[in-house]
Amino acid sequence: MKLNIVPARTGIEWVKLGIQTFFKQPLALAGLFFMFMAIMSIATLIPFIGGALALALLPAATLGLMAATQEATKGKFPMPSILITAFRAGRQQLRSMLVLGALYAAGFLLVMGISALFDGGQFARMYLLGDRVSGDMILSSDFQVAMWVAMGLYLPLSLLFWHAPALVHWHGVPPLKSLFFSIVACFRNFGAFTVYGLVWAAVFIATGLVFTLLAALAGSPELVSVAMMPVALLMATMFFTSIYFTFRDSFSTTEPETA
Repeated sequence: MKLNIVPARTGIEWVKLGIQTFFKQPLALAGLFFMFMAIMSIATLIPFIGGALALALLPAATLGLMAATQEATKGKFPMPSILITAFRAGRQQLRSMLVLGALYAAGFLLVMGISALFDGGQFARMYLLGDRVSGDMILSSDFQVAMWVAMGLYLPLSLLFWHAPALVHWHGVPPLKSLFFSIVACFRNFGAFTVYGLVWAAVFIATGLVFTLLAALAGSPELVSVAMMPVALLMATMFFTSIYFTFRDSFSTTEPETA
């Protein structure tokens, strides 16, 4: 396995491939993403440990969506069982994935804990526990600082884990090494990932503007807002579909083995 440096324009290609691959198997990939969201939501309902458990499952669930994308690129219909790919790969890889999940949960909770130093934990409780906050609270300087601190700290955490589940599963890389390789690959391909992020942001903003225009023309913003929710979920599915291609092109290696 060798790091592959790609040109900045590859970021556009990753977005295109994510959208194109989604439309090859739209029902399967959308259904898997909804299952992914449902699993995360159900996990959070478990008393005391629900939030941490959902965070720990995220790397494995993300890998499942990547494996589904790999199947779709081959013209295959990904079955629901592919979401548990990480738990069917053997004891050693399962242990590594569990370690990765624990590290992610710990890292995310640390980010929330640091943000709590700025607003007494109001943003963290809203994000993790779903606590309701008033509009005045959201606009307060302490809450805003906590939110931006959390977002700033989450970015490097996200890059650490961006490729890590795939490296652990498909290439047997130990968890800590997978984090190192992941963030190095993201930084070495900084141009491509920057373009990738900007293009996706533009796609989401453009979609929002289209629905805002439709709401103005239809004179029924409630109806349009109801339609916007499933569209937003489909857009999120396309985004998760595109993650596989960022991994595939960031390393010079043969195609990962079928899950």
